[in-house]
This record gives sequence, C-alpha cells and structure tokens, in this order.
Amino acid sequence: MPDNALPALRDFLVQRYDDLKRRLTWQLGSADLAGDALQDAWLRLESRDDYGEVKNPAAYLLRMAVNIAIDYQRSRSRLLSETEVEVLLEQPDPMPGPADTAEARSELNALLEVIRTMPLRRQQILLMVRWEHLPQQEVADRLGLSRRTIEQELKIAHDYCVERTERPRSTGTK
Repeated sequence: MPDNALPALRDFLVQRYDDLKRRLTWQLGSADLAGDALQDAWLRLESRDDYGEVKNPAAYLLRMAVNIAIDYQRSRSRLLSETEVEVLLEQPDPMPGPADTAEARSELNALLEVIRTMPLRRQQILLMVRWEHLPQQEVADRLGLSRRTIEQELKIAHDYCVERTERPRSTGTK
C-alpha cells in the first residue's frame, strides 16, 4: 500500500464490508456489535489524516474493529442494567427529610435545656465525657475529683436527662 494508506483503507472497508462484517461477527459473536464496530472504524478513518504504511488492510481493519468492540463492551460493563437502576430507585433515601431534621433539632434543643438546669460541675462532667469523649480519669484529673465521683455524677446526669426528656408512652388503653 502507499505511504498514506487512508484512502486505500477507506476503499477496502467499503468494497469488502460484507466480508469484514462476517469475519468480525464470527470473532465477536454478535452481528450487531460487528456492524457497530465497523461503523466506528469508518468514523475513525474519517477523523484521521495519516495512517502511514499498512501492509494488510483486512487484518488492520479487523484489529481496529475488534479493539473498538472491546472498548465498547468494557464501557457497557461499567453501566448499570435497567433492573439495577430500578432497584436503586426503589431504595429509600437514607438522608433524613425536613421533618426528621426538625424533630432532631427540637430533641437536641430540649436536651440542651435539660442539661442547662443541672449543677455546673455535673454539666461539665457530662459534656466532657459524652461530647468531648474524654476518658473519665482525665476528667477527674482536670477537675480535681476522684474517678468514683465522676462515675456517680455521670450516672446522676444520665438519669436526670432520661427522666426529663423521655416521651410519654401510650399504655394502649383509652
């Protein structure tokens, strides 16, 4: 073939299209995929200016089409199937909705109000252990208290919060 094989490759593809498609269908196992790959090969030939020297245009075009088909199959394997998309759409949104967010804020504000009514030392202990995640011994050292005192104050604080933030439970009777 001449130094610039582009016109010869285009001519070969047009003249031997049926034969190339048949051979490619045999290699790929799909006539549709073979046709799509040959069409994309034609488009690639149209978008390039120079292909240099090509000694075997049939082998060159078949290899090009096979590579295009492989790329196409790889890209399709990364896509979700229609069934997978439907399953994902049916799953509930894990994010809280506006009502849930408002309720959580209300509960937090109620808890903070309860905490503010505690003695200051009890507030400090509760916040340092539960919000700052400090070890009880470190809280005891910082406040100059025993670990036993920290444990007692923490239990009293928990009980106090639970008692004042618990929702009334229905008994099932009217």
